[in-house]
Amino acid sequence: MAELSRICPWWLAPTLDNPIRRLVHNPEKILGRLIEEGDTVLDLGCGSGTFTIAMAKMVGEDGRVIAVDLQDRMLDLLRNKAAKEGLSSRITTHQSKPDRIGVCDEVDFALAFYMVHEVADQGRFFEEVASLLKEDACLLISEPKFHVSESSFRRMKEAAEGAGLAPTDEPKIRFSRSVLLRRG
Repeated sequence: MAELSRICPWWLAPTLDNPIRRLVHNPEKILGRLIEEGDTVLDLGCGSGTFTIAMAKMVGEDGRVIAVDLQDRMLDLLRNKAAKEGLSSRITTHQSKPDRIGVCDEVDFALAFYMVHEVADQGRFFEEVASLLKEDACLLISEPKFHVSESSFRRMKEAAEGAGLAPTDEPKIRFSRSVLLRRG
């Protein structure tokens, strides 16, 4: 799904997961109303797990997070972090391919935080994500304003709508362009 030259390299993980970023992009505040205990959720382009770890706490003992990343090194960082937090049993890691997510489970919620701009074929990506969402499940897309123009973000939303995902909200997330989409 991602164009290899455009992905954030694993060695930049410390810039993705640090206390300052968690203040600016607090996972609990951003996702708190979207995830319930017992949910199965999908973290697309999970990186080193800033959102994955928070989602694993939100879904509780009976829930599950499927953390997907193209880079095995990112998934290794996440697995180590999950083990330290005692959350390994709630998190399944999956290494995607550049042109395919490759997950088969249906999910109650999916997150694509600061990663869709790295995807080469966004239409195909959204079709695959839509096929993983349960009926009435949501996908939250958030992209960095400093990196993704308004017109590029509009094209992303149009690609998502073309895959059968309907915009329901435009949550305010600092420094971001965001949309919440629902599978109907």
